[in-house]
Amino acid sequence: MGHVHILRDFASPLEGVARTVRIYTPDAYDHEPHRHFPVLYMHDGQNVFAHPESSLFNTWCANVTLERLVSEGSLEPWILVAVDSTPNRLAEYSPWDEPRSNVRARGLGHVRFLVETLKPYIESTYRVRQGPEWTGVMGSSLGGLMSLYTGWKHPELFGRIGGLSPSVMWGWNRLFEEWTAHTRRWSRIYLDAGLHETIDPVGYTMRYGEATRDFFHHLKRLGYGDHELFLVLEPGGHHHETDWQRRLPLAMRWLLS
Repeated sequence: MGHVHILRDFASPLEGVARTVRIYTPDAYDHEPHRHFPVLYMHDGQNVFAHPESSLFNTWCANVTLERLVSEGSLEPWILVAVDSTPNRLAEYSPWDEPRSNVRARGLGHVRFLVETLKPYIESTYRVRQGPEWTGVMGSSLGGLMSLYTGWKHPELFGRIGGLSPSVMWGWNRLFEEWTAHTRRWSRIYLDAGLHETIDPVGYTMRYGEATRDFFHHLKRLGYGDHELFLVLEPGGHHHETDWQRRLPLAMRWLLS
């Protein structure tokens, strides 16, 4: 079994906050001291792991899923770095203002935290492989939007992007307007949502199945090939951790292979 290490009060100077960072190291990390490992950064870290100090309710159980995939030979071991969100989650996961919900964007500062503070710390502290082929970012809902945005802004750093029920409609579909060309970098992008998944938490109906399908076709028109892009629309899928937990094995198997 691997280990989950929790760093509390990890400073994010550019955001002016302290964060909790949860780091899963696989069993092989301890038993193979000369081996270096790929890294997946994950949003909403409190919901990521099966662990006594994770969310009180349902989580993704990403550590359990990864260990099962490794044991069956589907994947090699990865380090998972999960960053907790804060009570200001809507703003910190917003690359752009969302006027329909009166949310003022603070997402650029969060991306800089990942790139300029957290990633250098992980690479100086743990035995990791570097380069976009060996570095991923994943999240759900607004965390999925931020994963896509981070990978688009920094394709030289993050080559593997996982957006589970990503809020690509945020800011009047702004991601469609901004992502206007293939990055011409090594890419592997996983997208999913419930086929008819909708929620209305902030004053307007967010249609995740339609928007995720439309964004998939948008990327296809930009030249992303089948080896770079994968879409799952799950009949009956909802906007909830248990749904992302259920789809995570497929997401990891395709994205991290």
